[in-house]
Amino acid sequence: MSRSWGGMEMFTLTAVKQLLKRNIYVELLCAAESRIHIEANNMALMIHPFNVSGYFHPLSTIKLANLIKKNKYSLIHTQASKDLWLLVPSLKLAGSSAPLILTKQVGSFIIKKDILHRWIYDRVNIALAISNIIKQNLIETVPLREEKILLLHNGIDITRFNPTKVNRGEVRNELGLSENELAIGMLARFSPGKGHEEFLYAAKELNKSHYNLKFLVVGEASRGESEYAESIKQLAEKYELNNIIFTGYRSDTERILTAMDIFVFPSHSEAFGIALTEAMAMERPSVCAAADGVLDIAIDNETSLLFKPQNGDDLKEKIELLIKAPDLREKFGKAARQRVIANFDLEKLTERVIEIYRSAITD
Repeated sequence: MSRSWGGMEMFTLTAVKQLLKRNIYVELLCAAESRIHIEANNMALMIHPFNVSGYFHPLSTIKLANLIKKNKYSLIHTQASKDLWLLVPSLKLAGSSAPLILTKQVGSFIIKKDILHRWIYDRVNIALAISNIIKQNLIETVPLREEKILLLHNGIDITRFNPTKVNRGEVRNELGLSENELAIGMLARFSPGKGHEEFLYAAKELNKSHYNLKFLVVGEASRGESEYAESIKQLAEKYELNNIIFTGYRSDTERILTAMDIFVFPSHSEAFGIALTEAMAMERPSVCAAADGVLDIAIDNETSLLFKPQNGDDLKEKIELLIKAPDLREKFGKAARQRVIANFDLEKLTERVIEIYRSAITD
């Protein structure tokens, strides 16, 4: 029911497509007129848009309960814990015993073990944590038995994110990058905590000793974040970054990543990091903040260089190490793709999801 547009929402649609490809019938419940509603409609999915806000939705609960009764769903899977406040009362009202699975995509700092949360979470059959930090967060903050919580990373399509399928020169020409320029980029929506400030600071400092750099900032502001996005662009002007390109939102992520020589993932606290995984699949060497879900993905001095979170000087130093070491960039890139193939292949992870579904239905 999210109205934002980021990794969680994009991955929801990716998951739906994967299930449909395996002849599993899926209907999508989403917030009316949200970005995910628009994108799902463009994909010609079966959609049930609801108008909800806050936590308690008496009319929507009745509407959803009737839908559940009518369609007799085998299983319900949500990507956001807030949705439980609509789903659980609706399932109770409908008298449905359909398994309820929660994928926890974002951590919480609030302890939710009061009587009302116990009632809500008692209805959850399985919780899937997308990283070890999220699994630990679930154990500490919600009233779920640990055996109900499974680690299941998000995955990416390694056939789409394949460097052999993209013409790097063509993309760089489109962006106006010359052959001798080194492109350093980040990909994230404009949101506080994604590390844009540190990235721009590192760019400013690197420009003092390097003349052949270009910086790419890929992404757009989500709902309610336009003011923040404008502040980042103003910061770039303040730093006199004349060699920076704000590309806006790009649906051709694999192409834009190919244009980069070094990928930077400076997020302060990321539950997982789909953009990082995509960059690694495209054989991009990376510099990442050593925090939270990143530690499930990147390996220091093997696929990436890790820097101290929110430390622009450390970020600058780690980027500079890769600028000066083309052989190391190539080595990291090759190792990065192999790690993604081994651990984050969407096809393999989807099969695991289906195994979990089958187990939940038969229990």
